[in-house]
Amino acid sequence: MERFTISLDEKLAHEFDRWIAERNYATRSEAVRDLLRAELQNARLKKDASLSCVACLSYVFNHHERDLAERLNSLQHDRHDLTVSTMHAHLDHDHCLETVILRGNTNAVREFADAVIAERGVHHGKLNLIAVDVHEPHQVAASGAARKRGHAGNYDHDHPHPEHAAHAHLHFKPSH
Repeated sequence: MERFTISLDEKLAHEFDRWIAERNYATRSEAVRDLLRAELQNARLKKDASLSCVACLSYVFNHHERDLAERLNSLQHDRHDLTVSTMHAHLDHDHCLETVILRGNTNAVREFADAVIAERGVHHGKLNLIAVDVHEPHQVAASGAARKRGHAGNYDHDHPHPEHAAHAHLHFKPSH
């Protein structure tokens, strides 16, 4: 672990300590590490939109909006290669919340999210992207088969995955 020292004026240091306490960080170091990771990831995502990512798109919509459910469903089916899973929850008589787990190229994921959020009747849409090196399900299955033959292949970890369930798991390693 590499160490470095920073200097903060008293006001900023107190604000930072309050921020740390609100978020239950044990140390300033861990808080600074998380802030740096987040900022570096944001910069990486802005710089290289071709990166692979996993993402969570959440939005509230009026389920009474004419044909909206069908339009949203069509968008997801049109980009089934990006959509991993969808959760739907009823908030009240008029509004629903959907959360869509996505995986793929950052540009494609952003374009999909923009299309969903732009639909008439969708409110409060938010996309959270995380840059990762994603292993496609067929790579995981092939790696599992290689492991059974005694060859580790490109499989990054050592816990077992049944062949028939490999497609249900999202395997990734954080990009640095």
